[in-house]
Amino acid sequence: MSLSTTMPLTSIPRCWNDKHPRFVFHFTPTSASWLNAVEGFFAKLTKKRLKRGVFRSLQELKDAIHRSLDDTNANPKPFTWTKDPNKIIAAVKRGHQVLDSIH
Repeated sequence: MSLSTTMPLTSIPRCWNDKHPRFVFHFTPTSASWLNAVEGFFAKLTKKRLKRGVFRSLQELKDAIHRSLDDTNANPKPFTWTKDPNKIIAAVKRGHQVLDSIH
């Protein structure tokens, strides 16, 4: 499927999904805290292990990733939430109100 710049973004997955009903889309806001944590993990992995690495095989790449995971797990640093839980709950409630008004 080609993407048209005049096609609304929300209709693109629907068109594709009509042809591939086996797949289900789950839209996640880019500001989701867990997504930011995952993105940070992969950024760190890329910067410290992969960016300047030379891998002659897929196995060498896998080994480098596993070494990085082993190092990270040997010295874990827990994620500390800094956002006020009341603000998160209020944002979720606002999101529910918007979604309820659409349906």
